[in-house]
Amino acid sequence: MSNVSNTLKQRIVNLLAQALEQYAASFTDEDVSQQIKDLSPHIERARDTKFGDFASNAAMMLTKIAKQKPRDIAESIIAAFPENELIQESSIAGPGFINFRLKPEIFQQELQQVLNQASQYGCQASKGQKVLVEYVSANPTGPLHVGHGRHAAYGASVCNLLKTAGYQVHGEYYVNDAGRQMQILATSTWIRYLALSGIELTFPVNGYQGDYIIEIARLLKEKHSDKFVFDSDKIFSDLPDDEKIVGGVKTGDKDKYIDALALRTKELIGEDGFQIVLDAALDSILSDIKDDLHEFGVVHDEWFSERRLVDDGLIKHALDKLEANGTVYEKDGAKWFKATDFGDDKDRVVVRENGVTTYFASDIAYHLYKRERGNHLLLDILGSDHHGYIARVKAGLEAMGEPPESLEVRLMQFAVLYRGKEKVAMTTRGGDFVSLRELRNEVGNDAARLFYVMRSNEQHLDFDLELAKKRDNENPVYYLQYAHARICRVFKTLTEKDYVYDESAGAENLHLVDSDSAYKLISFMSRYPEIIELSAANRAPHTLVQYLRDLSAEFHSFYNSDKVIVENDNLRNARLYLLKAVQQVLQNGFAIIGISAPEQM
Repeated sequence: MSNVSNTLKQRIVNLLAQALEQYAASFTDEDVSQQIKDLSPHIERARDTKFGDFASNAAMMLTKIAKQKPRDIAESIIAAFPENELIQESSIAGPGFINFRLKPEIFQQELQQVLNQASQYGCQASKGQKVLVEYVSANPTGPLHVGHGRHAAYGASVCNLLKTAGYQVHGEYYVNDAGRQMQILATSTWIRYLALSGIELTFPVNGYQGDYIIEIARLLKEKHSDKFVFDSDKIFSDLPDDEKIVGGVKTGDKDKYIDALALRTKELIGEDGFQIVLDAALDSILSDIKDDLHEFGVVHDEWFSERRLVDDGLIKHALDKLEANGTVYEKDGAKWFKATDFGDDKDRVVVRENGVTTYFASDIAYHLYKRERGNHLLLDILGSDHHGYIARVKAGLEAMGEPPESLEVRLMQFAVLYRGKEKVAMTTRGGDFVSLRELRNEVGNDAARLFYVMRSNEQHLDFDLELAKKRDNENPVYYLQYAHARICRVFKTLTEKDYVYDESAGAENLHLVDSDSAYKLISFMSRYPEIIELSAANRAPHTLVQYLRDLSAEFHSFYNSDKVIVENDNLRNARLYLLKAVQQVLQNGFAIIGISAPEQM
């Protein structure tokens, strides 16, 4: 991106690398010298700014290599630092930590970078890598529920982070519009359609029971009248028993029943009729999902249909590759992939005895196609129950000639919604669930987006409805947005007092903003590009959220200690300049996690 510059941390790293090279030159042993040059010392922000701004453990890491005391090494490294305009003072602390204090004007320049780069501040240089992020990909068998919302918020935030960090990102939703669940969806819709024609049937235990199915059936009835109506005797004759409870004992087989019912439905209304019913249900639900996500601020670049895997010959292409590589064998009439040769715990069926390809065959074909589209990294965001999926898909990729490390999977733990102390159950098929849209309508998009990414994806999330609706600082989203609104109010008050903000004067007089609280705020704000880099590398939007909360706290501390609207024009404009920079960083961070930046609250 344009106007991209190294972070302050990276600039220190570059200087330290030059110092280490100079220090290495003092050793006659070439092996020791090379080890020093190859060192990757840890550099971090100083935990307490009274000791400096950055600290490094380089000297302690070199003790065994250089066979010197760490404090002596630290002195040599400091002496080897090249002339630069960045560091005001270097010092040694404890057993050998090297602390660096930056010149005040460096932070003033960073403030100017914020306003000069505006929405681009924090953006990293292009890494020249394409990343395909697959996320949400919920079966289109019903509306999105609260659990899907966490996938959506996390996936969208990770996409935004990666883009800001310099990756070329393509967000994709894999539409499971083929296979058994679609058969059950169509059959469920047809049974509800029959009920609208006066044919009351016992609804299958394993069918989709939500009210949305009745609405789809109503639209189907309006469009096709009684075209697909059949007598109940023709429907149920010779079908196996559905699951029943007789005298406290479970009888029947719900899976066999629903599969047989789907087959009977096809026999009665024909393949074309069945497809009409299926497409009516699919189109309605998929349209609802797209609208729901769009209203939530989540927009995928592509919606990839599972049907394409067959229609475009992608599964055949993948299986041909496996066979050409000698990684497929036949057993019991089925075709098996030698997954154990590539680190999986067992071999996997790719073609069943009846000639039908498996879900696994679809999975590896889809991921091969992702790679063949030129993507370097395939980042899948999946439910926590997909743990076993990782090894077998990596095995498939490797067997097809693709690097297994090109696949990265982030597993999402469950999001549990609470009303008061009562846990709300969510089951799509049973129809008893809280939809994402209901949640958004109740707490708002901003609260939903923030709450979903406040914790690591690896942690379970208890979504507290009451907290999300609070209008005070206990509510994290309120706390963040209030900081932004407070800055907006300062500029509104400025106008009311007939003052005019002069940005140029503010930039020229930043040296006047020299209080401890101002220094802490400016120093903390300058971490933003580093936080973007860290959050993107760890796929961790919660790290960015925590930073924004801490930045807001530093701002409130500054605001409460340093009066902004003062009579001195130069000091007033300088402090307003600082507020403008804080406001910009908040806006940039808010955009990544998908919350708004209100001007008043």
